Amino acid sequence: MVEDSSSFGDLTIGNGELLAVRETDDGDALVAVPLVGAPVMRVLAETSGFFGAPRPGPGMLAWLRWSERDMPWDSSELLVAPYGADGLLGDPVKLAGGPTESVVEPRWGPDAALYFASDRSGWWNLYRWDGESVEPVAPLAAECAAEPWELAYVSYDFLADGRIVMVVQEGPRHRLTVVDRSGAVTPVKLPYTSIKPYLAVGSASVALVGSSPEVAPQVALVHLGDEPRVEVLARAEHPGLDGLAVSTPVELRILVEGSREVVALVYPPTGAAPNWCAPVIVRAHPGPTASSLVRLDWQAQFFTSRGFAVVDVDYSGSTGYGRAFRQALYGRWGIDDVVDCRAAEHLLTEGRAVPGAVFIRGASAGGYTALHAVTQDGPFAAATAVSAIVDPERWAETVPRFQRAHAARLRGGAGRVRAEDIRRPVLMIHGTADDVATADDVRELADELQDRGAPHELMLLDGVGHYVATSAHAARALEAELAHYRSAMAALASG
Repeated sequence: MVEDSSSFGDLTIGNGELLAVRETDDGDALVAVPLVGAPVMRVLAETSGFFGAPRPGPGMLAWLRWSERDMPWDSSELLVAPYGADGLLGDPVKLAGGPTESVVEPRWGPDAALYFASDRSGWWNLYRWDGESVEPVAPLAAECAAEPWELAYVSYDFLADGRIVMVVQEGPRHRLTVVDRSGAVTPVKLPYTSIKPYLAVGSASVALVGSSPEVAPQVALVHLGDEPRVEVLARAEHPGLDGLAVSTPVELRILVEGSREVVALVYPPTGAAPNWCAPVIVRAHPGPTASSLVRLDWQAQFFTSRGFAVVDVDYSGSTGYGRAFRQALYGRWGIDDVVDCRAAEHLLTEGRAVPGAVFIRGASAGGYTALHAVTQDGPFAAATAVSAIVDPERWAETVPRFQRAHAARLRGGAGRVRAEDIRRPVLMIHGTADDVATADDVRELADELQDRGAPHELMLLDGVGHYVATSAHAARALEAELAHYRSAMAALASG
């Protein structure tokens, strides 16, 4: 009998039994269930922290472990132990990882070696353990794995001829590559700039989920012959959207505070002339360990089709730029991310943004950034915060178990968003069923703003969880946000 609070994930088959990670409020366990006979669950290993990626190999089992004080993209360990036909697990040995190293996505290769991605070089790169030593497979100044928010990512896999097919992220872009036995890396020419970490490899082909600024995510089979061929298997969008005019982003690299460089994706208004000047919406992604990818984004198109420019900023903490940049926001949350988003002032300097009509919006952690951005003088005339974190200290107590270490490391920056500090109109949109950032904090902030007579609006969406953009109320939320910006521009015009 399994406790009601248990959750299971990362299922795989090994030695005639089903292997999985079991999570409870007290910790994780590696468990096994026989495929025949009575389904009696056995516990192979336990921890008060977290496990991931149980991967059976030739007489061995590999898996990941990280403590409850860490996130797997900061510190994790790769363990291996003897795992025989009797299903018994021997004493584990640590192969890689530690306090200053993140190890992700272990996978046994057809050569019986164990492969994994490690950021020991400052980038998640691919490594190989042959039973005696660990060596790099293809050193790159790029990310060859995704930040592990979910279990069972597949950023690389093996072709029948021994080559490795791998997704590589460089800033806001992904590319598909093939690594040969010498470690040479060859890009595969594809019509996609964003690829999900869910590769499925055949003998000489790979299935993937890809998208681009003009193409919504689609499932495609890439035939890896002398001339790669893309066969589209499934499309996400309604055929009626084919051929619709969209805004495609321009990538800018902007220096902030004299030394730090941030990447911004600028979407001009749809159909804009080369010398466009428009109201601008800066978007802080819902990271911090996310990134602004070059792909079709219908939310951006909603605003660009209505005359706005949209700017996505990969602020400090974003992935795709190496370990140091990914960790740069710890203890600086609400400070450096706000400075990075203010890089949109570049558009004012260049005459692209309408003065007084530059806005900021963000969801989740990005909502916290947006709220703090209007607690100080700067370019932003108003802010929209969706599913926002308001008080990092309180959030650290209510956030799901997996993310508590992240909340703890982010604390120590700007602190709680205080009503007395907010200087511009704010719109807060929040689901009443949000169990990641509870609605109590935004209710309290709205009450404080009301008492001060500060311009604000609170839209509570009944029964909606943390992800407003995928809820049935997404359209209503976008219309409210559009009205919020238009109201601010009307106030500017009348003033």
